[in-house]
Amino acid sequence: MLGPDPHDDTSADYEQFEKELLAQDRDATSVNTADVGDATAQRLVSELIDADVVTPVPEDHVLVHEPSGAAFDSSTQLAVFHRGWTACRDAGEEGE
Repeated sequence: MLGPDPHDDTSADYEQFEKELLAQDRDATSVNTADVGDATAQRLVSELIDADVVTPVPEDHVLVHEPSGAAFDSSTQLAVFHRGWTACRDAGEEGE
């Protein structure tokens, strides 16, 4: 008995299709963080500190994002994280 016809094999097509769908899902849920420069990050972190969302811990040289408990040693990292965290939280509220 002969095996399957290699011309009828669509598994590679299916795998490629699956990869494309995963990439689209990832792109649809991602938040654009490319525009977070140092000045933007500093401004956002200052606003978050004023709003008691972020607590600076000077002796450890970190900024703590209070809602998540995550600590960052970079204001840019914190700003990018907060944007993603906010987008995820907002997406969850829309789905309810």
